[in-house]
Amino acid sequence: MAAQGKAHLETQYGLLTGIAAEAGVSLSTVSKVVHRRRDVGAATRARVEELLARSGYVRPWEPEPARPRQIIAVFRDMSGPYTLEVARGIVDAAGELGINVVTGTTSRRPISRWLEECVALGAAGLIIVISMLAEEDQRRIVEQRLPVVLIDPLSAPSLDIPSIGVTNWNGARDAMQHLLGLGHTRIGMVAGRSHSLAGAARLHGYRAALEEAGIGYDPSIVRSTDFDYDEALTASLQILRSAEPPTAVFAASDAQALGVLEAARQEGFGVPDDLAVMSFDDTLVAAMACPPLSAVRQPFEELGHEATRVLMQLAEGRPPVSPRIELATELVLRTSTSVPRHADRSR
Repeated sequence: MAAQGKAHLETQYGLLTGIAAEAGVSLSTVSKVVHRRRDVGAATRARVEELLARSGYVRPWEPEPARPRQIIAVFRDMSGPYTLEVARGIVDAAGELGINVVTGTTSRRPISRWLEECVALGAAGLIIVISMLAEEDQRRIVEQRLPVVLIDPLSAPSLDIPSIGVTNWNGARDAMQHLLGLGHTRIGMVAGRSHSLAGAARLHGYRAALEEAGIGYDPSIVRSTDFDYDEALTASLQILRSAEPPTAVFAASDAQALGVLEAARQEGFGVPDDLAVMSFDDTLVAAMACPPLSAVRQPFEELGHEATRVLMQLAEGRPPVSPRIELATELVLRTSTSVPRHADRSR
């Protein structure tokens, strides 16, 4: 016990020494703040107290406050590959912090009910994934200072509610530049809905790449759907049955890309020889598709970790540095994309 006590004192001494150096004050000044002495200026005291709180320092004579040991993660549904990847990232991140995760959906219980549940359970806070926040819900979150973090919100939230996403515009532009670099000049897109921030940004990235390449936008080979397989299949059949079908299609999600692959099979298009297919997400299903999908990879594990980190920071009364965090995407190339085969494909 004596050895453990000595080690603890050395750790505390090192912590206070580091705080003194960061605050630009003497160790004795930090000691005065720790012991709540009055002979320290207000500005210096506030700075040192902030650093003490940030480091998790607990005064030896004060009991460490009990922290909530669970958070709530709410999804629109739990059916798609994207949802499962994000859920895994949140659960893994929370597990590293010793925090349990309660998961649910908004299909049968609205967000307003989940906000009530968060308070009733005494949870640290709420992570909401791909959902539309009503004005009343946003107002309640802000006014009651409820710790809430959004991942890929469908609409732009209040600046008082932090949100996390990826570089959707840049990712879509990178995907298009890859297809253009292969020699494709007629590229269709199965896009997301216009009300989705992520979907709109990916469509804008698609159009920007076309404009940069001097290629006109053709709405006849672009369809907007939910990030959904069945809708994407229907939309892809329409694109491939157009008078001048594309040699490549960019899908705004893996679920949509699977719909493109099935439409190509039904219409007799070989992938990638007759039709290159590029996706966005790179969930587990992308590598298992036939053929494996080239895709823009979202950092799902990092998304979950960042959302959990920001949420716990909010729960401790510390606002994030920025209300919007965007994580970088990267291009993953597999065998669903290749140079176009220039041949008469009229039907």
